[in-house]
Amino acid sequence: MPSIIKCLSYTLPSNVYTNEDYYSNFPDVKSVNMEKIGVKQRHVITQGQTASDLAQLAAEKLFLEHSIDRNMIDFLIVSILEHDYYTPSTACVLHGKLGLQKKCGALDFDLGCSAYVYGLGLADGVMKSMGAKNVLLLTTSVLTKTFHPKDRNSHFVFGDAGTATLLTLSEKENLGPFVFGTDGSGFEKIIIRDGGTRNPLDKNSENELKDEFGNITSNANFSMDGIGVFNFSLKTVPTMIEELLTKASLTQNDIDLFVFHQPNKFLNETLRKKMNIPEPKFVHCLENTGNTVAGTIPIALYESIANGRLKPGMTVVLAGFGVGLSWAATIARF
Repeated sequence: MPSIIKCLSYTLPSNVYTNEDYYSNFPDVKSVNMEKIGVKQRHVITQGQTASDLAQLAAEKLFLEHSIDRNMIDFLIVSILEHDYYTPSTACVLHGKLGLQKKCGALDFDLGCSAYVYGLGLADGVMKSMGAKNVLLLTTSVLTKTFHPKDRNSHFVFGDAGTATLLTLSEKENLGPFVFGTDGSGFEKIIIRDGGTRNPLDKNSENELKDEFGNITSNANFSMDGIGVFNFSLKTVPTMIEELLTKASLTQNDIDLFVFHQPNKFLNETLRKKMNIPEPKFVHCLENTGNTVAGTIPIALYESIANGRLKPGMTVVLAGFGVGLSWAATIARF
């Protein structure tokens, strides 16, 4: 049977990192065009908190906010970059902490900016092929933990968040079709090079590395080729949306709202203009959260519902793109 996004919730760490805080930490940065980037503040994980803690808080908020009986959940899917342990799966850990029924399946996957749409696809597949009736999809990211203290680019754009989405069975098709893509040749454009089994940490891992623009990181910290990712997005996203609409036998005129991953306002505005999407149909939602990786799309959906921009009966394009390099898009009918 078809699936539908029934409800969403999200949670943010209590620690707020404002633009004033940023300029205090990076006094050598003269100014950043705030309107262009679109971020005024972000929420940053506190000492001792983990990504799974945010996922748990988001799930508990969903149960409370939407009066959801946790015993109805029969599959749990978790998008996470920063696992609690090498093993077991963080989804299994969260299953226990959330007190879900033992008949509930649980898995997690490691992706990033396109993970929410991938997660929707996995949830839809689990419901159609395995008979699940209620799937809980959690996304969580505490990427700020991986930033070099002198990385002025990442500290300005990114924030941490956890989100929760409940998918249930529907009488009619409400989610899909899906389009997925990967360009693994570009995996180094968004990367933490050292600390895994390929490149274990060594005495040189934390040596400072400065790029051509003067930004500093190290092989032990998060690194992103901003220009490379920008060019990848401009090349990939319009083609992805065109492929999705063709697959769905729809045109842009049939779409009420476009909700893209929120890397920064400048990139998404550039995409919007390139694709000739009218401003009223396009969502920008990172002013108070920053780029929360896999959390940007569900947060934008939640806020669009809360402010009345997303109404029942609307047809929405969801599109994620980034780390991997990877991309994914789908259509959701609310």
